[in-house]
Formats: sequence, structure tokens, C-alpha cells
Amino acid sequence: MNTLPAGTPREYPNLDALDHALLRAVVAGEARLTSEQALELFNRMPFHELGRWADARCRELHGDSIRTYIIDRNINYTNVCNARCTFCAFRRDAGDADAYVLPKETIHEKIAELAAIGGTQILMQGGMNPDLPLDYYLDLLGSIREKFPAIHVHAFSPPEMIEFVHFFNPPGATLFDKCRWVLTKLRDAGLHSLPGGGGEIFAAPVRRKIGLGKCDAEAWLTVMYAAHSLGMFTSATMMFGHIEGYADRVHHMWLVREWQDKALRVSESEADHFGHYKAFIAWPFQRENTPLGRVKHWGAEPAELACEFPGDVVARGFAWGANPEVDYRELGPDAAEFGRRVRMSGSSDYLRTQALSRLFLDNIYSIGASWVTMGPHVGQMGLAFGASDMGSVMMEENVVSSAGTTYCLDEAVLCRLIRESGFVPAQRNNTYDVLRVHDGPSSPDRLVTDWSTHRAKRTHQEAPRQSRASVTISATT
Repeated sequence: MNTLPAGTPREYPNLDALDHALLRAVVAGEARLTSEQALELFNRMPFHELGRWADARCRELHGDSIRTYIIDRNINYTNVCNARCTFCAFRRDAGDADAYVLPKETIHEKIAELAAIGGTQILMQGGMNPDLPLDYYLDLLGSIREKFPAIHVHAFSPPEMIEFVHFFNPPGATLFDKCRWVLTKLRDAGLHSLPGGGGEIFAAPVRRKIGLGKCDAEAWLTVMYAAHSLGMFTSATMMFGHIEGYADRVHHMWLVREWQDKALRVSESEADHFGHYKAFIAWPFQRENTPLGRVKHWGAEPAELACEFPGDVVARGFAWGANPEVDYRELGPDAAEFGRRVRMSGSSDYLRTQALSRLFLDNIYSIGASWVTMGPHVGQMGLAFGASDMGSVMMEENVVSSAGTTYCLDEAVLCRLIRESGFVPAQRNNTYDVLRVHDGPSSPDRLVTDWSTHRAKRTHQEAPRQSRASVTISATT
């Protein structure tokens, strides 16, 4: 990854991260932050100032007027999963009473409901179910393409794809080759793009603790690169606010940026055939009903606050990936509780992280606001902290809601949130092309005559939420 795409901004590692000249150049796309500078910004820059710089960068890329959303539907085709991620309340074993695999007729009904409200895309993800053969997916995709040719199928996150490789034993000398073979079969059957679920945190010490049975960072990124090689556009995600250090968040963004450089470099000569990441979406860990949620919060014992958070100690030992096999037990007493304490993310920490992603990810087009986990009004604030997109109208959600967080917004409310933030709402598609600009009297929010009766409804869930001791599957997007 030594050769950068044409036009990639330079790094200026000797400049202070808070140097306004550096930040003006970052906003203009003329400079690139180093990982060290990004961490300094996160730790040192005042909250609102960081938001203003991120907003300036967003306006440089997207203008001062339009902010977007999409009408799609999350469809979780199975909750049976062979992983044991400690942060998830969604997964089930095959023999559990509330385990399910959706028949294609049920999935068709869900898509028909989406199409009826003007939806353009399904986001389809599931547990990593070893009992489903390749023909299940090929038949399902083919049936969707036949019945709903206008619907974009955004499905099967990288951890699922890695398990497909394990389950289906495809030909190929490398993981890239095997992933590409499976992806080609799925693409030919009707798959259009991959969501970024299962990203969590890439840092190996953290991932080994929270993602038991889930692929590592190299495998996740390889799947996405294989998808890009087939011309697919994908998203990247990050789930933070648990056992990770702040430097781990920056390292995660850095890997996304590096692999995006790699895809963009190839696409310079194969522009019609190579895809890349279109968006980055980050959200905080939701602890309810999850094993990780039972871990003590950092600071529950006041004496802890005199020490350094264990995740920060281990992240420093990890050294931006230079020491992936770091043994946290050798890093001193402050690291002893690594994995046994969580540092939950509140609204300000979430907004700081989102703002940083906008400034650091200079080669990613869109940053999404995570109202699904943070609530509508914090998501709305995200539009002032670097986000250009409010995500999806939420018809159905099973993964995040299993962990206790359920928000449901229809198109009118989403448009109102965008407009009240000072922007014009616009519906987009998967590649962030604008489909409709809502600047007239027939806009969804302007057709509502009585907001007092236009209340949020509970989102559809495939199975009733239950408290579980073991859990997994990637969150949405």
C-alpha cells in the first residue's frame, strides 16, 4: 500500500494537531491527519471546536444545503449463529425455542411492504448459520431479483462471508480468491453490495476479547477488497465504547483509510470495474441483555479513576498494530483489568468520535449519523458534527433492539429532523445518488398537519426480545 492514489493529500507529521493552518488544509482536502494527530485532536480539542472543523469538512464535500437518508429495511434472515460475541443479544443456537430461518416467502412479504412506501434497498444480514447451504442463498437472491428487480440487495457482512468460505469450501489458493468465488456466485444470483457489519474494533487484543468466533481484521478487510474487485460499493463500520482504548478507534479508522487507498489506486486504471467504500458509520456499544454488558463500568469503583483505563494501556502496547500479539498482562497493573471494565460512550463521546472520523477519513465520501443507537436528537446533532447522512427509515430492526435500544422513525420525522438542523432533506440510493430533494410543499414532513398525533411507533421485530447469556452477530449497516 505504498503507492497512494493520485490527489491523495500529504501528511504533515511535524505539525501540532491543533494547528489551525493544518486543520484548514484538512478541511480543504489538502492535508491528511496522521494517526497520532487524530488521537491528539480527540483528546485535546474542545468539543464544539472539533464539531465545527468536522462540519466545515462535511460542507466542503457535500455543500451547505442537502443532507440525505435512505428508505430501506433491515431483514435478518436467521438468528442462528455459531459465534459467541460478548456484545450481542441477538444470536441463538439452532435448538433454541426462538431460533428462526425465514422462508423466502416471508422475506418477499417484507420487501413488498418496503416497496409500498417507496423503499429502494434491503439490508439483509443474519447469524452465521452452518446449516444453510449455498443453494439457500442463491435461490433466495434469485427469487428477490425476479420479484423485485428495482430493489437493491445490500447483504451479507464480511463475518458472514468468511463463514460462507468455511461452510462451502470454495476453490482458490488464497482467502481473497475464495471470497471472490463466493461473492461472484452471490453477485450473479442478485447480490449488489456488502454492508459493513461485523467491523466492531479491528485491534487484535480487543477483537479477541469481544468477538469469539468472528473473523479478524485482515479477513474482514480482505472480504471487502474482494467485493470492491467485483465493482461493488460497500460501507465500513465501527462499534466502540466498550473495552477498547481511544487509540484503537483511530487505528480502526486508519485501516479503513489504508484499504480505501488501495481500492482507489486500482480504480484509477479500472474505474469501471472496481468499487470502494462509500460510507463510514460508527455507533456505541449497547450493553443491555449482553454478556459484555454485565462487565463493570470503569469508575464504578472511584479508586479506579486514579489509574489509566486498561484499554488505553493495551492500545498503547498494541502500538497502532505494530505489536499485534501484545500480552496485556506484561503491561503493568493498570492493564490487569483489560476486558473486565467497559468505558461506555455517551452522547458527547459519540459526537467527538464521529467528528474525528470525518476529519480523518479524507477518502470516504459519507459519514453517517447513528440515530438508531443514540436516539433521534443526538443523531440530528450528528449533522453538525460531520455527518452528511441520517441513515435509514427504520421499518424493522432486530440486532440493536435485542440489546435494549429501539427507535423507530418514519420518513416524515426523518425529513423534519434534517430540516430543523438547517438542511434540505433528500432521499438517496445505495451509491449516495440523490433520488428526490424535498424542498417543496409536498415534502413528507410538510404534509403532516398535526405532529401531536404523528408519534413514533415501535419498530417491527422478527422475534420477541429475551434476555440471553450468550450472544452474537454484527450490528446494522
